[in-house]
Amino acid sequence: MASTTPPPAVVSEKILVEKSEQVVADGDIESTQKSVSDDGFVEPSPQEWRKLLWKLDLRIIPYVGVLYLCSFLDRVNIGNAKVAGLTEDIDITDSEYNWALSIFFIGYIIFEVPSNLMLKYIGPSKWISIVMMAWGVTMAAMAAVHNGAGLMASRFFLGITEAGLFPGVIFYLTLWYTRKEQATRLALFFGCSTLAGAFGGVLAYGIMQMDGIRGMHGWQWIFIIEAIPTLFFACTTYFVLPDFPETKNRFLTEREREIVVRRLKLDAGPSTETHFSMKQFYAAFLDWKVYMHSAVYICCVAPLYSLSMFMPTIIQGMGFSDLQAQAMSAPPYAFACVATILTAMHADKRVERGLHVAVPGVLGLLGYVLLITLNNRGMVAMYISACITTIGVFAQIPAMLSWFSNNIGGHTKRGVATAIIVSLGNIGGAVGGQIYRAQDGPFYARGHQICAGLMAGAIVLSCIFKYMLHRMNKARDNMTEEEYKKACEGEDLCDYHPDFRYIT
Repeated sequence: MASTTPPPAVVSEKILVEKSEQVVADGDIESTQKSVSDDGFVEPSPQEWRKLLWKLDLRIIPYVGVLYLCSFLDRVNIGNAKVAGLTEDIDITDSEYNWALSIFFIGYIIFEVPSNLMLKYIGPSKWISIVMMAWGVTMAAMAAVHNGAGLMASRFFLGITEAGLFPGVIFYLTLWYTRKEQATRLALFFGCSTLAGAFGGVLAYGIMQMDGIRGMHGWQWIFIIEAIPTLFFACTTYFVLPDFPETKNRFLTEREREIVVRRLKLDAGPSTETHFSMKQFYAAFLDWKVYMHSAVYICCVAPLYSLSMFMPTIIQGMGFSDLQAQAMSAPPYAFACVATILTAMHADKRVERGLHVAVPGVLGLLGYVLLITLNNRGMVAMYISACITTIGVFAQIPAMLSWFSNNIGGHTKRGVATAIIVSLGNIGGAVGGQIYRAQDGPFYARGHQICAGLMAGAIVLSCIFKYMLHRMNKARDNMTEEEYKKACEGEDLCDYHPDFRYIT
């Protein structure tokens, strides 16, 4: 029979808020009695915390967003280069081009877990600077390719070098923000990929006008010019990006640093392990939830990358010219950027993730169905369908990213699990490079059908997983005292601790 008294609960963020609310919110903070913990720490007032959170947001989020803009721009600009004449000038087949898209993700997948371990070992500012310098040089060198083998080799090394940024930043943000705050920040970070899509099309449109300058083609200039910002930010990251909250840095006072660290410990509950642990390392590989997250993520990522890499080609197939296709690929991403941020803000407000993956997925599914059924209704109908599809495909990603980062405890386990999920998820990116085949043009109905099926898979799996996590939380709520004591035995329990609650 279940115990009538619940197991001893670990102090949560709710307690911090309750303590903070003791402060009178009339602006006269100094004259108000502040809550003091047993060890003498003065709890921050709501005004003090909001000011500190704003300081973190201004320093961290725009900067890592710009870094990801560079990353996403460099990995998908091959789609713009194709429209600019890449395949004709180096005389490669459509099959070779598709494999050049997919091989990027092979290098990306292999190096994500080692990269996240290196980030934890030497620190974000150093490691991210190194990988950005490496991929910037690789990107610029792609202007020199002259055959299919060279293109595939350069794309493979681009994947290896870019593997350090995306999963690394996801892990990095979980070390600065509480679980309730992460979806919005991840949306602002990830939203830069939509800006990269919009900005990349307009930029490629301008760069194509340089065709013939210094004897180089327009696509060569795309690779060279778009590598310059990456190399610039590789140099500045070492000085601008703060490392972990536990390490002293110049941009936070000692009081501010202590507030951040304590608040994160309160939010983590029993899962506060920050040391490197081989037990946590292996636990990340053995946790079934990691692979469930990966399955959902694969279904989300394959349509996203296929759409990003083929958007100019898809729009060109609607009847637009080469230059028009470059320019017209921008608006769908602009709409998607707004929808992505609003969806994530609502996910944080409701502290919910599963439905915020599934509902945008329904919109993406609808968009693909419209692309399939309206291919004889003119370019306007097709273009609107492409906008709807892009909104749905991109809007679900931040909730997905914050979902797995919210539900994995322990620094080592979270860092490794994040890399595993993103790594396995990017199998979808490799698949995405094969979805749209040249022989299926100009409307690419087969590719849209595959992506529609993947969207349906994401919807179903996210709803099933949400239900499973809800059942696990309920089971922990109803533990007997004996079951609770047994579940608390052992070290490095992380999210297996019975006081840990999953966000569904």
